[in-house]
Amino acid sequence: MDYLRLSKIMKAIAEPNRLQILDMISTGEKCACDILDDFNFTQPTLSHHMKVLIEAGIVKARKDGKWQYYSLITENIEEFQELTNQIFKTKQKEGVM
Repeated sequence: MDYLRLSKIMKAIAEPNRLQILDMISTGEKCACDILDDFNFTQPTLSHHMKVLIEAGIVKARKDGKWQYYSLITENIEEFQELTNQIFKTKQKEGVM
């Protein structure tokens, strides 16, 4: 198990604004302009948050004209979910249902 990679993702998503951004783009690709509409911070602050999420390997960006568009890297999200499920799964005690 790659604990370093897992902890990098967990650190990236532990910040409330980044968690909200992930929730927003979980329904599909979003323009930075649309993401900014839901927050009370500047474009450079959004860029910082997105850089952290991109470096964690869970978000990708594409440029179209002057705007960036962001979306989840679903295969990395699924891998993250599987790894956290392995860590947090509860084991059945013998004889207990």
